[in-house]
Amino acid sequence: MKTMKTIETQLTIKGFDSNSMCYLEALGMSKVFAAYAEIGEDIMEYGIGFNSNSGYVYIALENGISICSMLGKDVEYLVTNHNDGEELFFDTYQEAIDYDVYEE
Repeated sequence: MKTMKTIETQLTIKGFDSNSMCYLEALGMSKVFAAYAEIGEDIMEYGIGFNSNSGYVYIALENGISICSMLGKDVEYLVTNHNDGEELFFDTYQEAIDYDVYEE
């Protein structure tokens, strides 16, 4: 009989403790994970969490795009313009990919 090797990994979600995730944040996180499942990009180290200043739950991808949701609403795709630091939100992942982060 062939045995399977178990690989132990840990998923860390920043910005929450065991008592602080409310219903809408959990709903938003489920939408963010569902959107991520369709993309397949690498997640930044410690790139999953909740921003208490903005109210967004997010997954930050290695390619510079973040998948976010606020209060359980539909996901948005966040890109930051490297020239001026402006944060831009897009309705689709393709729109976020197509945005030139270095445009003037």
